[in-house]
Amino acid sequence: MTDVTNGQPRVLATDAALAFIREIRLDHPHILFHQSGGCCDGSSPMCYPTDEYIVGDNDVKLGEIGGVPVYISASQFEVWKHTQLIVDVVPGRGGMFSLDNGRERRFLTRSRLFSGGEACAIPLPR
Repeated sequence: MTDVTNGQPRVLATDAALAFIREIRLDHPHILFHQSGGCCDGSSPMCYPTDEYIVGDNDVKLGEIGGVPVYISASQFEVWKHTQLIVDVVPGRGGMFSLDNGRERRFLTRSRLFSGGEACAIPLPR
């Protein structure tokens, strides 16, 4: 696993997402996010109990939101490395195995391209 948390935050959360994280942590105190690759869950951030998800050697830690680590696969990071991910909440159902499923709200990833100056200041994983 590579950590790219230095410099400009690569991942942020809206106030609504932070409140939803706090709600989920009442039932599951130790959680993590993994940004889905989009096959079945439409590129949604998936929320798992930490003891039910194995972070792989090819996962990149983007940072933390609400004290919860956020990971993405290295191959997907290559595509998104010039982008800041913003985790939000919208009405709907979460991914099949994600902890937001069944709560009538789900996490959604929005994005913002880093400016040229921001992108140059952010270290890339080695």
